[in-house]
Amino acid sequence: MFAAERRQLILEMVRANGAVSLRELARVVQTSEVTVRRDVRALEAEGLLDRRHGGAVLPGGFTRESGFPQKSHLATAEKTAIADLAAGLVEEGEAIVVGAGTTTQELARRLARVPGLTVVTNSLLVAQALAHANRVEVVMTGGTLRGSNYALVGSGAEQSLQGLRVSKAFLSGSGLTAERGLSTSNMLSASVDRALVQAAAEVVILADHTKLGTDTMFQTVPTDLITRLVTDAPPAHDDRATTELQALADQGVQIAVAGANGNQGGDDVPARRQQRRDVALPGPRRGQGPGAGPSGLRAAAVLGEQAPAAERARVADLRRR
Repeated sequence: MFAAERRQLILEMVRANGAVSLRELARVVQTSEVTVRRDVRALEAEGLLDRRHGGAVLPGGFTRESGFPQKSHLATAEKTAIADLAAGLVEEGEAIVVGAGTTTQELARRLARVPGLTVVTNSLLVAQALAHANRVEVVMTGGTLRGSNYALVGSGAEQSLQGLRVSKAFLSGSGLTAERGLSTSNMLSASVDRALVQAAAEVVILADHTKLGTDTMFQTVPTDLITRLVTDAPPAHDDRATTELQALADQGVQIAVAGANGNQGGDDVPARRQQRRDVALPGPRRGQGPGAGPSGLRAAAVLGEQAPAAERARVADLRRR
């Protein structure tokens, strides 16, 4: 297959599905992922599509939502690391809500080990992941099934959440910016997510770095309602994601980075202003100083250090003179 034919086929696949992994593209056009990556880079230069980690999507932020099969193959390692870190925020006996999405599905698999947990969800995939968990109670919302992401939406789902109060909401979405917060491409999904947020004392967003700086049609959670973002470290060349992380931190969002420092413990990016919520979250304490920005995505809290004893003695001697 000539390069022009190969790229035309890649473009048609992305337009048909919204998002396609490099692996799937390579399988269909019968070439290596290295060649496909080169083709995707060339198509991006022409403005015909946008590259994402591990795949390609339609150009621009305001695009239609891709289906579950496509999203499940994008940034899988990052979603796993995010889910591992987010699970540590959940304690025994808590009541939480978990929204629909491939990252929240990964979280649900880990929550199956938390005893005494009550999980309210509109996602069939989240419920399935917890179906056989011992001592975990799953409460499903009502609503109409949306087949593209296996979620219950509509007025039935929203009404079933009225009067509900839980400790935390774990949500994902299509895009996240400091200006608008979390957003999604589907109006019905956005409406249910807003109802989930209203039921929770704290809001935790799970979003891999490919969603940072992406803005989609319908706002679900404004930035001032986000308690914490759990994400992964953007690649060194991804200036957009790195800048967006610092902008979110500057607005008071606590940011936990999965896999920073080579482990799954995560680090917090410091905020430059007081956080909006007084609720203490488990995990590392966020720095209050300006720090050094998110470069390397390590915490940059400014800690006061006492001067060595010899230095203090020298200062005291100078004062006596």
